[in-house]
Amino acid sequence: MIADNRPAPLAVTLGDPAGIGPEIALRAVIAPDAPDCVLYGPHVVAERARALVAPDHVLQIVSHPEEPALSGRHLRLVETGAAMVTPVPYGAVSQDAGQAAFGAIRAAIDAAMAGQVGGIVTAPIHKEALSAAGVPFPGHTEMLAHYAGGVEVAMMLANDVIRTVLVTIHVSLRDAIGMANHDANMRAIRLAHQGCQAFGIAAPRIAVAGLNPHAGEGGLFGREEIEIIAPAIAAARAEGMDVSGPWPGDTVFMQARKGQFDVVVAQYHDQGLIPVKYLGLEQGVNITLGLPFVRTSPDHGTAFDIAGQGVADPASMMLALRHAATMAAERR
Repeated sequence: MIADNRPAPLAVTLGDPAGIGPEIALRAVIAPDAPDCVLYGPHVVAERARALVAPDHVLQIVSHPEEPALSGRHLRLVETGAAMVTPVPYGAVSQDAGQAAFGAIRAAIDAAMAGQVGGIVTAPIHKEALSAAGVPFPGHTEMLAHYAGGVEVAMMLANDVIRTVLVTIHVSLRDAIGMANHDANMRAIRLAHQGCQAFGIAAPRIAVAGLNPHAGEGGLFGREEIEIIAPAIAAARAEGMDVSGPWPGDTVFMQARKGQFDVVVAQYHDQGLIPVKYLGLEQGVNITLGLPFVRTSPDHGTAFDIAGQGVADPASMMLALRHAATMAAERR
């Protein structure tokens, strides 16, 4: 909280400068119903986006996220890429873009850990650009967990119809099978429970998807459900959570969509994300559970093919801002 008891602003990172992140970030923060936000990223990148989608506004570089805006037309920016004197070309993977994206995220995390911002909303980054910049993390989730003190986290993808939490995230499918062990399932179930409570669901109904076709068909198609997932579900029930399964992955999301469950715990990335994204990228929000601060992001990528054209849809980014503001208020 800041001195006059107003809630701390949200930190909004610009994402990969070569993608649509900067333009959807600016469009989202100038929306009439947007919460109080401060942009994080290189000035030259923010200025290019401002000229494209917010020409009636003015960038105001601030040294601290709690510094007030000079007027309603001023967009506050914490400069995190002073070394970038010209913006990178649109639509191209580059080391400079990866470094710029990483620098903004690091600065926003530091501000969140210090209590200077109420949460972080991150625009899309490009994993190849991060790698080119030598960043040792495959994505936001792993980066956030590391710099927040090595906490255990899980990814929740949510829209107005279904929510899903992942047991494993950015690893190969071959590795995911081995990593979806008892402890990983317990972590995801617990965080799914906590995440739903953050949305105001006091007693969440949690469905856990199986790993194998037909949830293993009683061991005919694999024994992970019998030896790993079912024992984790039993242990979670013993802790007082409303958990059921393992359910077949090809039908459990239909049941959730009909209102039978509040959240589905999926064993691997595509099992959980395909159903959410199929319902529309513009309505999905990525939420990192387990952090000591709020973090959300839009449920889509950098869209290099349309970057710089001013046509990117900011709907998911706007929804991410609203979710972040709601969750930050719950924490207060």
